[in-house]
Order: sequence, then structure tokens, then C-alpha cells
Amino acid sequence: MTFNNNYEYTEKDRIDPLLICELCKDPFIDPFVTPCIHTFCRQCIEQYLESDSSCPSKWCNQSLRTEDLKPHEPGIVVSMLNRLHVKCKLCEEAPLYRGDFDEHINKDCTKAEVKCTTSKFGCTWSGERDQLNNHLKVCVYQQLSSTFDSLFDKIESQNSYIKQLEDQLEKQWIEFEERTDQQKAGLEGKIVQLKTELDERIDQQKTILEGRMDKQKTGLEEEIKKLKNKIKCLLPPIRANLTDIQPNAKWKQNGLTVAGGCGQANRSNQLAGPHGLCVDDNQTIYVVDNYNHRIMEWKCCGTNGKVVAGGNGYGNGAHQLNGPQDVIIDKEQDSFIITDTVNRRIVRWPRRKGTRGETIISNVSCWGLTMDENGFLYVVDNGKNEVRRYQIGDVKGTVVAGSNGKGNRLDQLSGPSYLFVDRDHSVYVSDSSNHRVMKWEEGTKEGIIVAGGQGEGNSLTQLLYPQGVVVDQLDTVYVADFGNHRIMRWPKGATQGTVIIGGNNEGAQSNQLAGPVGLSFDRHGNLYVVDNRNDRVQKFNIE
Repeated sequence: MTFNNNYEYTEKDRIDPLLICELCKDPFIDPFVTPCIHTFCRQCIEQYLESDSSCPSKWCNQSLRTEDLKPHEPGIVVSMLNRLHVKCKLCEEAPLYRGDFDEHINKDCTKAEVKCTTSKFGCTWSGERDQLNNHLKVCVYQQLSSTFDSLFDKIESQNSYIKQLEDQLEKQWIEFEERTDQQKAGLEGKIVQLKTELDERIDQQKTILEGRMDKQKTGLEEEIKKLKNKIKCLLPPIRANLTDIQPNAKWKQNGLTVAGGCGQANRSNQLAGPHGLCVDDNQTIYVVDNYNHRIMEWKCCGTNGKVVAGGNGYGNGAHQLNGPQDVIIDKEQDSFIITDTVNRRIVRWPRRKGTRGETIISNVSCWGLTMDENGFLYVVDNGKNEVRRYQIGDVKGTVVAGSNGKGNRLDQLSGPSYLFVDRDHSVYVSDSSNHRVMKWEEGTKEGIIVAGGQGEGNSLTQLLYPQGVVVDQLDTVYVADFGNHRIMRWPKGATQGTVIIGGNNEGAQSNQLAGPVGLSFDRHGNLYVVDNRNDRVQKFNIE
């Protein structure tokens, strides 16, 4: 039952108050019940809740939402509402039950507005029900209604037929899809089988090709290894600048003074306590002038040297050195790299008009140093009895020799001084206080003795505080035997060495040495020795 303005209650004063809506003051229409058990017309309560959120019943303020409402279940209340007496305002028929009023309007009320029975065919007439018969007498559509009915029946029949066709088509389509799925599954199975067979063939071919490639790779690796060995024999060691030294090579026993030799002082033709040195391709000598805290350059056949680093008194300023021990040339960056020993730092100093150095490694008891072909720096840490390798930009380094405490085991060093690195990155280090030269192959945890190692002494099996060391292409070791004032040669695997320079007691004659330290060769094989206590550098020409 919905709201209807076409009737009025005939006995309103006798209606039970329990059937009256508190909002509209009329009997309930489409009654809804709240959770607090109050009943209202549906339209009334929904409109009310659009502006309020509490129950409108007197003495009740319970919170209320539209979704909390429920239709009143059929029962006595609904039955009583349906049996209320009403009067039709259109035709004034009374009494009518309110529950039957909608049927009265739709079927019986003579004054209710209705449409022509042929409105579905296009007639637009509407009017009171008691006027319908008069209209039908003149309605064109009514006269054609039988024809329209026949057409509509045919249309309905056609629609039914179309529906049957659609059903059949859908059924056939489903069957087609099922057959297609079956065929697809069959094709997919065949594809999987073919793919499996193809993969097996590919794997077989791949295995065959890999076998061939492995053979070729092995052959190439062997060829590369042979080429490397040939190149190794042709290329000079990094520090020595050698092209080749024959196993039976000899040097003139009387040396030529090519730097210093004019007494211990700080003039340009003098040295004071020289240590390490290096010789470039032009036979220019760079020597560490230890007591003068500088690096000196002596051109070939020159009588005076030139300060190229330090020379500003001892100190820790960027323009100073303090007790340097060794120097090498970094051709890539056109600079010197110097062990600034007392200042516990490694310094890079420009070769061209350099007035100050740059500290590249700090807090290291540095002594000897060298560099491999990759630009990696190797530094002797005399205090920690170890050798560390520093990659470019690295300030911590990696231990490559020693670092197991001071001692004479094969994994230990004691007072290491100078070092050499060959093309295989094996490290040769003068283990000075153990009177031996040790070789550490790359990646090993201990070294092997390649010279000395028989205690201190002057026999051919012994060394006494060895210093500078160079290794040639045949792994022959050349070492400055400081305490015995001689230079010795130890072929690979030899148990004793041979004296190639000096060994004529300590002295200042041309065939004598006094505490040799630094050692190097030029590209012709001539030997350069830093004669420490004579404050000079001696050159011994190869015969």
C-alpha cells in the first residue's frame, strides 16, 4: 500500500491510536519498525532521517539510521490497517476497505483516469473509465485492433522462432568451442612433443659444439701461455729496465762514480747517506739522498745533481721530506713515488717543476717500494715486518708477504728493507735481519728462501743484512750484500751465490764498496750501486 490522495477515512475518530503514525498523524502506510520498536510510515521516517539522526518517538532519543529500519512483518497490525473503511474521492463510493482500494481504482472506479485499450497500438486517448466505451466506438485503433493483434501474434511468433535459432546457435557455438579446444589440446601436445625433440637435438648439437670449443679453448690457452712466456722473456723486470742478461754475464770490476763521491755534504755534487735509486731509459739516475732529505737527479755523465723533491730541510710539510729511503718513477702519472720514512708516509711528487708532494698513504713504517704493470704499489712496512699491495686509490692495502710477527719462519720477516716484483706478481724481499732474500708467490701464505738463509756471514751461502734486490727474466736474484760490501748473484734454485761486484773488503777504491744499499740496472745491463758509506753511486759497465 502506497500513499494515495484519492481516498479519505470514513471513521477516522474510531481508528485505534496504535495504528497512527506520530509523524503524519494518519494511519500507517507501508509501516517500518525501528530497533527501538517504534513504527512509522516508511516515507515519513525516511524523510525525517534526512535531517535528524535520532528516533522521533516521544521520550525516545535513540540514535537511528535509515539502514536500521525494517518492514513491519505481516500480522494483526497490517490486517487492521487493510480493513480500515475509506471513501473514494473520485466516485464517492463507500465504504471500501483500504486494503482493496488499489484494486478499486484499477478496475471499478468509474471516475478513475484510464488509457485507451489500444494504447499499445498508438492511441493517445485517456479519460474517465465511464467514458471509455464511448471513445472505443469512434477509436480508429479499436477498429484495427484485430489486425494489430494478428500482427503482434506474428511478431511474437517470429520472436519465439528467433529465440529458438539463437538457442540453437549458442548450442552449436558451444559444441564448436569444445571441438576447437580438443583440437587445440591435440595441437599443443604435438607442439610440446616437437619442441622436446628440437630441444634434445639442440642440446646434442650444443654438447658437440661445446666439446669442440673446449678443445679450441685449451689449444688457445696453451698458445697464449707460450706467448706469455715468450713475452716474459722479452720484457724487462719493472724496476730493472733490463732487456736481457745472460747467465754468464760479467761486469767490469772498477766502477765509475756517476753521482756524489765528493764527500758527505749537501752541495749539488754531494750526497749524504744515500739509499734507494732508480735509473730511467736515458740512464738518468734518481737517488735518495737520505741525510739531506731530498731526491737528486743526475743526468748521464753529469758532474752535478739537481734536487727534484724535498731539499727544504727535514720536516713534515708538503714541501719537505724526512729520512726518505726509496724512490720509483710512475711513468703513467709522470711523478716520483717516495717512501718518506720518518714521516711515516708515501708521497707522490710531480717530476716537472714539482715543489710539493701529495701524501697518498699514511701511518706506515715504509722502507722499500715498487710498482707492477697494473699500477699497484708494493710497500715494505719495516715496523710490521710485512709487505702490502695497494691498488689505485686504496689506503689500507693487502698483505702479500709476512705480517705474522717478527721471526725467521717461512711465513715471517724480520727487518725487511727493499723488494722487487716480477711479471707473475711474485714478491722478492730482502729479509735483512734474517740475512736472506725471500720469494712470495702471489696468493701464498709463506715464502721460500732464494738467497742466503744460512745465518749471517761472508761465505758464498750467506748474506749479511741484504738490501737492494733485483730479479732478471731467468729468476736470477741480484742482491746488495750490505754487511759484506759486495753484490751477489743467485741463479734460480742455487744453494750459493757468486760475487759479481766488490767483495774486496770495505773501502773507497773503484773496485770496492762500503755498505751497498740501492741496486738497479739500465736497459743495457749496466749495474748501478748506491755505495752508502762512500756517499756515492757507482756504475759497473757490462762487459
